[in-house]
Amino acid sequence: MALLDVFIVNVAAPTIASDLHASGADLQLVVAGYAITYSVLLITGARLGDRFGHGRVHLVGLALFTAASLACGLARGSTELIVFRLVQGAGAAVMIPQVLSLIQRTFTGEARVRALGAYSAVLAVGAAAGQVVGGVLVSADLWGTGWRPVFLVNVPVGLVLLAVGRRVLPRGGGAPGERARGLDGPGLVLLGAAVSLVTVPLVLGQEEDWPLWSWLSLAAGALVFVLFCGHESRLARRGGAPLIAPRVLRHPGMGLAVGRITAVMAVNGGFLFVLTLHVQGGLGYSALRAGLTFAPTAVVFGLVGLTWRRWPAAWQRALIPAGFALTALSVTGVGLALEGGDHGGAGAYAAYAGVGVGLALAFSPTLTRALATVRPEDAADASGLLATVTQLGQLIGVAAFGTLFFDRLESLGGPQAYTSAEALLACMFALATTAALGAVSGLVLRRR
Repeated sequence: MALLDVFIVNVAAPTIASDLHASGADLQLVVAGYAITYSVLLITGARLGDRFGHGRVHLVGLALFTAASLACGLARGSTELIVFRLVQGAGAAVMIPQVLSLIQRTFTGEARVRALGAYSAVLAVGAAAGQVVGGVLVSADLWGTGWRPVFLVNVPVGLVLLAVGRRVLPRGGGAPGERARGLDGPGLVLLGAAVSLVTVPLVLGQEEDWPLWSWLSLAAGALVFVLFCGHESRLARRGGAPLIAPRVLRHPGMGLAVGRITAVMAVNGGFLFVLTLHVQGGLGYSALRAGLTFAPTAVVFGLVGLTWRRWPAAWQRALIPAGFALTALSVTGVGLALEGGDHGGAGAYAAYAGVGVGLALAFSPTLTRALATVRPEDAADASGLLATVTQLGQLIGVAAFGTLFFDRLESLGGPQAYTSAEALLACMFALATTAALGAVSGLVLRRR
């Protein structure tokens, strides 16, 4: 449900823009605002589970997420919707880390690997299905509510999960040593400030014609991130509990996993966002048709996420680099298939399926392998770190590639089919470059 909500808004964006008179920057903030609070608060959410009990904290986050979903569905303006999306992201940040932590603490050995494989497959299906489900709900226009069901659908699901969760989830706290760990408030403030200082100018800069404040904000964001890293190192040396523990970052394979997950999720978020803008704004697709356009990506993403562990052993080591390479080729294929301003035909749908396979191979094995060998006492920090990286990658993708799309579209003279296709092609080349860098950097890091 939490991953679905990252993407379900994409196909509703044009309808939201029309109904609430939202600008392009507003739409980016509706999509990215959720990821901002989600990514910044994830590690703190994991730490809260350690202190007060993963089951109990999961239910608190679920209740907040459900209430915020209701508020989003009832919002009367774009500003209200952005604010409620920030709250919804906070609820997800409290809710989601508890799932991974409970898996890490409940299972060991091969059972843990299977559980993590199932978890990553659920994430894959939720991420891929968001576009399709959003298109179905918006096109259904239930009782004349337009885009609102993409948020309201969480309410009955959340209420059922709250009722079931109270009966089946463990309610106790963590171990005494874990409960004593601090929450690293200064680290949280610094990380939140760094993410905000970088995200806001990326989203608003293009619409404001890149004023001086946008460049100053980007520079300040980089400076604050350096301060955050210094604070975390000093806190760890003093024996404190930093937001991102250096010990977890030094875990074998963790640095490689962080780099790869950032790259693949940036490509994923940027691809889904800009392609939705093109097919609905440039090609005039309905929300339903736009959602169904992503069905090949969703289906193969889910199938690969569920089955990759059963593929031949000789293939396993090459799956992740091959996934990045296939993603680079496939997003390029999407851009070329749609280049003429038409629907792309069978070639476009083959490329959509290729994107799904490539993203799944780059993401699911990376996440599963990184967490399978983490020590139980590091479970909360490791799961929070990788979940944070996942959302930051999405946030970077939406902000950076969305800005590139809008900037290119404006320079070409407006959202006609052929100009939108040219803007899309530029984004697809940039996405392919990012995917290629993900594969190459992974090989370099592994050798080191």
